[in-house]
Amino acid sequence: MTVLTWIMQGGCGRAMMLVLFWVLVGTASAPAQQAPAAASVATQPQKVEQLLQLLDDPEVRGWLETRAAPAATVQDDTLATVLGEWEALYRARLADLVAAAPRIPAEIQRAAAVVARDVNAGQPGRGLVILTLLLGFGYAAEWLVGRLVAGRSLRPGAPQPDRRVHGSGIAARLVPLFVFALASTGLFLALHWPPLLRKMVLTYLAAVILLRLVVVAAHILLAPDRDPHLASGSGHRRILPVSAASARFWQRRLTLGAGYGLFVWATLSLMPAMGFTTDVVRLAALASGLGLLAIAIETVWRRPDAGPRGGVSRNWLLTLYLVGLWLLWAVGMFGALWIGIYALVLPRLIAHAGQAAQTVAARRGEATLSQALTNVLIVRGIRALVVALAVVWLASVWRFSPIMSAPNDVLQRLALGLLHGIIILLVADLVWNLAKVVIARKLDAVASDDDDDAEAAVHRARVRTLLPIFRNTLATFILVVAVLTILSGMGIAIAPLIAGAGIFGVAIGLGSQTIVKDFLGGIFYMLDDAFRVGEYIQSGDYKGKVESFSLRSVRLRHHRGPVFTVPFGDLGAIQNMSRDWVIDKMVINVTYDSDIDLARRIIKKIGLELAEDPEFAPSIIEPLKMQGVDSFGDYAVALRMKMMTRPGEQFGIRRKALLMIKKAFAENGIKIAVSTVQVSGGGDDDSAAAASEMLRRRNAAAEPAANTA
Repeated sequence: MTVLTWIMQGGCGRAMMLVLFWVLVGTASAPAQQAPAAASVATQPQKVEQLLQLLDDPEVRGWLETRAAPAATVQDDTLATVLGEWEALYRARLADLVAAAPRIPAEIQRAAAVVARDVNAGQPGRGLVILTLLLGFGYAAEWLVGRLVAGRSLRPGAPQPDRRVHGSGIAARLVPLFVFALASTGLFLALHWPPLLRKMVLTYLAAVILLRLVVVAAHILLAPDRDPHLASGSGHRRILPVSAASARFWQRRLTLGAGYGLFVWATLSLMPAMGFTTDVVRLAALASGLGLLAIAIETVWRRPDAGPRGGVSRNWLLTLYLVGLWLLWAVGMFGALWIGIYALVLPRLIAHAGQAAQTVAARRGEATLSQALTNVLIVRGIRALVVALAVVWLASVWRFSPIMSAPNDVLQRLALGLLHGIIILLVADLVWNLAKVVIARKLDAVASDDDDDAEAAVHRARVRTLLPIFRNTLATFILVVAVLTILSGMGIAIAPLIAGAGIFGVAIGLGSQTIVKDFLGGIFYMLDDAFRVGEYIQSGDYKGKVESFSLRSVRLRHHRGPVFTVPFGDLGAIQNMSRDWVIDKMVINVTYDSDIDLARRIIKKIGLELAEDPEFAPSIIEPLKMQGVDSFGDYAVALRMKMMTRPGEQFGIRRKALLMIKKAFAENGIKIAVSTVQVSGGGDDDSAAAASEMLRRRNAAAEPAANTA
């Protein structure tokens, strides 16, 4: 019997096992291959027979098949294959649930026997009596502590607690609950109980404590027992701005839903310990879910905040949506179930959490930077906490769901990467809002120019200039880091992206030299402290007050209103008219017969009076004085004056000085020179005609100039 004959008789199964055996075991070693040929030929038939006998052994064949299965399996991640695997999983789940229905009566009898033996110990109702006694002991301890606290608060001179929803109101509701939980749980743990009785009583006791915690939270947030007008009040308003009717409705529905859900949770968690199989527990959970579905549908149809327009159609859509969620639960699509629940509940929950946080933050105030940062942490932190808890729960549910258990690494990586990305975005949003508050506070602190200190004014101007640029740069940095972190969490290699971005940046730099020139020019202008926000500058044909910056341009407001947006690369040399001081020079023409020394003394006196004037004294650095005679004109002597003032303040001082000089010169007989025309000639008529003609021509020449001005 040769090997070929054995293979033909055994079929392809034996052939595959033989091939796999050689794949797993491998070929002979090199020294064996170098043995003499005669010895190999003599021993080969005997070894082959031993191999064939070994392969005929059923245990060896089974072992080879199990080892060959992973090597023979080829993973197929196509969409059709994945959908087929999901369908098989859900179909098997439904089949298990249907097959478990006939076993329910027998398992109930078995569970009753377990309870009678391990919980009641032959005494019917023993576990229920113990639970009732523990609850009664907890309520008695709570009542006693409440009486003691009330007795102390009723004493003469004792401070009365504020019953608004502040720290005292929250403590007044949480302290009794803490006393109840401590007394009832402590008494039970102090005694020795059978294992199943211990687990059962503790589970239901935890459900009662959690239910009371939900009731307390509902009272704190909704305050249903308050005056109906408190929803819009200032000092006593509810944390959630809802009407009194809505507060009472939602408080009752939350209590009902939480009570039913916690009781079902406690019962279902105890069923495996009582002998119920997993499929029967799932059936019980689905049946209990019908109760939650009924409560949710009743809430949809009877909620007080439903609008009259389209209310019926909206209610029907919500009802069908809730039924669809229950069906997703029935077939075991827990990931899709929680996504559907989040789509329905999470937006409203985030909005209400934000409103509650804003109410608490408004009561705290924002007088200091620490309070403002704390308020940002409260508002953004609560919203981020709600979303983060939802994402963490969805990730945990999805990780253990049949979908994520399927052999599809790409889907798992993308899904978990998206969930991690949401957490990263929440952290980035929180960091950005904290930084934005700090920058806004710094800008508000340097917004006023009331300080007379020159160095402080320079510091404020520089901060107003640089902080907006830093804010934009920080926002870009946070966004880029968040995006790269999200892509890295999704399994995308970010090193090629960074390298590609560098190459792309070089290409942009070569192709857009003007943009690079503007950007680098702005950086060097900032390093040189060439100008700041609020300063008046001039560069070529552009001049105006600096209003703001961007990464590549500056915004100038002309004193007549127009706005110039000038790229940094086009500015060139800067003439800054708002730094340190300015010297203003003026020229006055007086007649040749005027007393120059008297004019000098008058101008000096006026300068001293202006320097002592409370309105102008802070702006004058050096008072007005006459420098001397500037020139001799055709009809006047030009007197030059100057003064040193703060930038931008010289215009008002000049107008006041000129007004005072005109008045003082008139009082002292000093005449302001004006150009005149004297006509002499033949007769009086000819002279008058010539003078009239000259005046007419001068007036005609002056009209276009006046219209232009």
